[in-house]
Amino acid sequence: MRKFIIRTFGKSLSRSILGYTLAVTIVGSAIAATQLDIQTVPMLKLTGEVGTTNQIQYVTELGQTNAWNVLTNVVLTNSTEYYVDTSATGSVKRYYQTVVLSGTNASVPDGMALIPAGEFTMGDTFNDAFFGNSALPLHTVFVSPFYMDKNLVTKALWDDVYKWAITHGYTFDNAGMGKAPNHPVHTVNWCDAAKWCNARSEKEGRVQAYYTSADQTTVYRAGQLSLQNDWVKWNSGYRLPTEAEWEKAARGGLSNNRFPWGKTITHSQANYYSDSNIGFNFDVSPTRGYHPDYSTGSAPYTSPVGSFAPNGYGLYDMAGNVCEWCWDTYGPYDSASQSNPRGLASGSDRVNRGGCWGLKALSCRVAGRDYNSMDRAETIYGFRSTLPVGQ
Repeated sequence: MRKFIIRTFGKSLSRSILGYTLAVTIVGSAIAATQLDIQTVPMLKLTGEVGTTNQIQYVTELGQTNAWNVLTNVVLTNSTEYYVDTSATGSVKRYYQTVVLSGTNASVPDGMALIPAGEFTMGDTFNDAFFGNSALPLHTVFVSPFYMDKNLVTKALWDDVYKWAITHGYTFDNAGMGKAPNHPVHTVNWCDAAKWCNARSEKEGRVQAYYTSADQTTVYRAGQLSLQNDWVKWNSGYRLPTEAEWEKAARGGLSNNRFPWGKTITHSQANYYSDSNIGFNFDVSPTRGYHPDYSTGSAPYTSPVGSFAPNGYGLYDMAGNVCEWCWDTYGPYDSASQSNPRGLASGSDRVNRGGCWGLKALSCRVAGRDYNSMDRAETIYGFRSTLPVGQ
């Protein structure tokens, strides 16, 4: 759902998708004092729904079609807006596309959901985990918009990228396991997940997110590295969600709820281990123990992705099935308001969220936090990836 403009001297081409058009005309020309180069400046014309945000992107070559540079965001205050790309002066050619970031025709990659920008209260508003609550203090967090996989990474998707990756310079600690192609991949550690995200990006022609140092020149493809925040190109490629991104996404636009859908949980809503004898009254499932529909054969008792209703953002399995690796190094919360927090600068213990088939309801809460060493691979660990808006 993208729109392209090819701009060469004196020529333009536009394509309309879902009622939006981006047209370009060449306006203005000047002759330099010392040479006969004609300097052209393109004017971009956007038409569409008033109030939508459109991101204009460009490249000078289409060899790597996902390596688009962000030019600017334009909010349509009228049905037609103009933008003059002064940075293109003197270019022989420039290719443009727009991505609709908001509105009824918002551009969203296949299999992903748009998580809108906004503030939310992060942490345990119920103080449920009163034995040393790591999800306190409550604090206000602003998160920029991003895309997130609707489903956990399946064994089928993992295998598709993994098989490509190991023939293109990537190595993994674990090959990944899964009960079936449509079940989530499991037994992958944090390092595996990070390298897989890079491989997925490269396979699709995108710029990778993770690098081996702060100079961001060597792509992270091998070994166990405790990546640091400044080793990441945050606006490029697939990556693991930050803890704040994950919690905002899990809440699904709702507030003051324990779970993605409300305040209580049952086996009709998630795949988890139900236990009435834990001192809490929010697990009201009439069936107890492992989920009766999936506790067949040998563990792990995962379920096919998308087996339960999605949350308000269209995301599945944000509670239960497998625990999800997040980017952040585990650490205490700060009470101050924050914008796009990314956890501690570095560390080997990484956060996981959401609970799983073998953990109790307490772990499945949207505010619930857990962590493990980045090299730990168990049957309870899986992940999903995110993508920056405009990718």
